[in-house]
Amino acid sequence: MKNPRKILVATMNAGKMRELAALLDFGEEVEFKGLGEFEGIEEVVEDGGSFAENARKKAVGYSKQTGLWTIADDSGLVVDALGGRPGVMSARFSGAKCEDRALLDHRNMAKVLRLMEGVAEEERRARFKCCLCLANGEEILAETEGTLEGVIAEEERGRNGFGYDPIFYVPGLGKTAAELRPEEKNEISHRGQAIRRLRPLLAALIG
Repeated sequence: MKNPRKILVATMNAGKMRELAALLDFGEEVEFKGLGEFEGIEEVVEDGGSFAENARKKAVGYSKQTGLWTIADDSGLVVDALGGRPGVMSARFSGAKCEDRALLDHRNMAKVLRLMEGVAEEERRARFKCCLCLANGEEILAETEGTLEGVIAEEERGRNGFGYDPIFYVPGLGKTAAELRPEEKNEISHRGQAIRRLRPLLAALIG
């Protein structure tokens, strides 16, 4: 049996890593590696103007540093009433710098809820968007994206998920993303959609 292809998943976010590993399972053909397994990696600055541009920058930047095919995503929350914010600033919307991911998520959500105070239910439309990129050095091998429509809840609900999940209400299911079981969320999530679209493209590349 040939050695598995090592593919870097360019994230330190354990939640994202779990979602991707669950949906992009190639058995023994592929060994997924996380950024935390490499020493001396220089962080790629996410200063692009779109999710797709940031995903591209990260995939290329980390692939060049490690020599591995690299999957990178950029994703976030787009709120119509906030003119598309937080958008590409989703992970750092509150402006706070904090090593505690859960605390940072809470601060980001608190800012969104504060800005949405008094906004009518019919004007609370929002969506999660994810752009994925697979790169081999400078070469872009594949790109996909996914979108999940919803509305901003008036308070945090649920303990599953991460990021803005507790304030993102999915009307068709009557729950926030954080109230969904992992398998339910993977079925409909923006990241789940993007990963499922990537899978056949990656399968063809692996051969």
